Amino acid sequence: VQLQASGGGLVQAGDSLRLSCAASGRISRDSTVGWFRRAPGKELEFVAVVFRSGGHTSYADSVKGRFIISRDNSKNTIYLQMNSLKPEDTANYSCAVGNRIIWSSRTTSSAYDYWGAGTQVTVSS
Repeated sequence: VQLQASGGGLVQAGDSLRLSCAASGRISRDSTVGWFRRAPGKELEFVAVVFRSGGHTSYADSVKGRFIISRDNSKNTIYLQMNSLKPEDTANYSCAVGNRIIWSSRTTSSAYDYWGAGTQVTVSS
């Protein structure tokens, strides 16, 4: 599976963006899909996840209530709707897919099997 994220850009605080992650191959319904981000000079950070086919979602506290993750299995695409963006959301955002992730590892980047090239999101104040 090859993943390609898109939809990033330069926006102002309070604006919205919708990131997409298209997979070249089929994403199993039982796969866990997630978004992570890396800000300049910082570690890779978990953002959001859809756990397996049940659709259970989890979010980092910093984005809870503002970001929404979703998946469209028919299109092999993962989305991240980002609302009320803040300057601290500035980062390179990457999507990831994992085939055998357990619940307790869903926010751990090393648990994922496939990663896409990131898309840059810059939020100005």
